[in-house]
Amino acid sequence: MAEHDTDPEFDLEQFLPYLLNQAAEATSRSFQAVYVDLYGMTRTQWRVMANLGKFGAMTAKDICDISHIEKSKVSRAVSTLESAGLLLRTPSEDDRRAEFLSLTEQGMTVFRDLGHRANEYDRKLRADLGEQISDELIHLLGMLMKR
Repeated sequence: MAEHDTDPEFDLEQFLPYLLNQAAEATSRSFQAVYVDLYGMTRTQWRVMANLGKFGAMTAKDICDISHIEKSKVSRAVSTLESAGLLLRTPSEDDRRAEFLSLTEQGMTVFRDLGHRANEYDRKLRADLGEQISDELIHLLGMLMKR
């Protein structure tokens, strides 16, 4: 599309999906320093661990569905976490193609540590925004996710 064919009223910097993505990226990158510095993890590895730590054993497909992460990224994260001794694969008794993923004892220790640090990060972020704005933002984001 040629530049002169674009809608002159469109402003990317005011486009709500763009702003939401930029805010998510900025806050994710800020917390990313914690799990990268402490454990050398990627964002996907952290997200896999966070889901397993919160929800317990599940399949890679479940993690993809919950987290909206590509299957190949989850697969690589699972392999790395398993090699590091943080994750265990257990074949499904019902479906030989599926395997359940769970955190090892060491994985749970890392999850608890990162979870504590995530809670601290969240408290600081909420304090920076203030209680009223934080509450409103949570409410509004919940509305958007239900759409």
